[in-house]
Amino acid sequence: MLASNPTKSDDLLAGIKPQELKLTTLDLAQFGLTVDGIYFYKNSQNEGEFMSLDLLRRSFLQLVVDHYPMVVGRPLINAQGQAIMAIDPTNLCLPDIAEIQVDYAVDAFMTIRPNVPSEESSDNVKFFDIKRFYRDSGVNRLPRATYHKDHTAAIIRVLRFKDSEYVALAYSFSHVLFDGSGMIIFMNHWAEYARHLFKTGKLDCQLAQVPVTSRTAMQKYFDSVEPVDPPFIRHFKEDVSPLPMEFPENIAPVLIASPDLPTCEEQHLMHFSPANLERMRQDIDKTQTVNMVLAALCAQAMVRANTLVYATLPQTSYVVVAYDGRSRANVPPNFTGNISCTAVAPLPSPKVADSSYGDLAKTIKEYSSMVGSEYTKAVISTIETNLGLLYRASFTLCNSPQTSYFGLTSLRYLPFRTIDFGFGAPEILSFDYFVKEGMVRMYPNYQDGGVDLILNYPDANFERLKQDADLAKYADFIY
Repeated sequence: MLASNPTKSDDLLAGIKPQELKLTTLDLAQFGLTVDGIYFYKNSQNEGEFMSLDLLRRSFLQLVVDHYPMVVGRPLINAQGQAIMAIDPTNLCLPDIAEIQVDYAVDAFMTIRPNVPSEESSDNVKFFDIKRFYRDSGVNRLPRATYHKDHTAAIIRVLRFKDSEYVALAYSFSHVLFDGSGMIIFMNHWAEYARHLFKTGKLDCQLAQVPVTSRTAMQKYFDSVEPVDPPFIRHFKEDVSPLPMEFPENIAPVLIASPDLPTCEEQHLMHFSPANLERMRQDIDKTQTVNMVLAALCAQAMVRANTLVYATLPQTSYVVVAYDGRSRANVPPNFTGNISCTAVAPLPSPKVADSSYGDLAKTIKEYSSMVGSEYTKAVISTIETNLGLLYRASFTLCNSPQTSYFGLTSLRYLPFRTIDFGFGAPEILSFDYFVKEGMVRMYPNYQDGGVDLILNYPDANFERLKQDADLAKYADFIY
């Protein structure tokens, strides 16, 4: 059984001032996508008011008033045809903050992997099985932030399990607001506010480093950057057939009106222990980083799995590696908008299938090393001026009889451990939703020091992937 107690926003939002925030085309290209996650906090001190809903709600709302008014704004097109985030105190896009009581112990949804003495911890490693949770808990999928369906750009759920020392904090934000790094900045600021409120009972928190939320911070920088001509853009222009439709020059209204992408619910989890990660790197190419070696291993294994499922070798294999543009351009590191850089390697599938993992890793690295300010400017310019090419790429990057697609979003270096609401760092990181099929999120696993790959991949293909002998040498297939 499920008991849900929705909590509406109160007069804390009365301090919001009317304003407008110009949205970049890169922001609008994220319409229909979300940034989501689930953090599990352990009540090790048996705090009676552990992770209370009131603490989380009040600190969240005050942070929005003080620094993040765009969270309660509404995206629209102004009279000049520009996309803006309109923050109108009389018509706010209220966050949806609620608590859910789950009538089962959290262990009912945990999968245990026994640890080995040589690793960082001797404790067993726990994984929250999101599939089992939706199948057995009575919770009909946690809601997903969307401007199109319920006008909610921020959704928070506090999950309390029966007789459990764990409390889960699930969140979903519109990607129009944040990319992955921007989301972590926001979550850490929220945690600062919550800690201050927990210690003092007051909401007058002074952030150690305030966020930069104005999109002009990025626009001003890129105005002085000359774009390059990335090979993957040439590939989509020259080698991929255009869509049979025309797109207008002003694409802002089109992007805002675009429907949400269907969510990919066939999601899977692979775990790589520290020992297996190092063994993999030594076996394949010890001069390469774990990320590149892991991308090569998974990309080739997915080509084999797709070939078995579709009974044909895909023509092209796309390997996509996403980067945080803050570290590759002179943009403030505390900028919270979208500034993701994407390196796309369009590779002939026969070459991928026949290459050694070491050679494939080097090829992926060559494409990835191109990412920089000039490269990012080219991607932004393409989005701003060629909506047809953007849609062409979106429809092409998938797993099908014609193409294989592995897209790696590495979140392992983001400071998840600093998201402490006053009760300690999250013990277990999990997730729900990442719309694009074929995309992978690489999370740190703080229990043993390894990494988790959260993979959106059809169930039938994943069954073949689990049988891949090379991948199985290093991966634990959790669900």
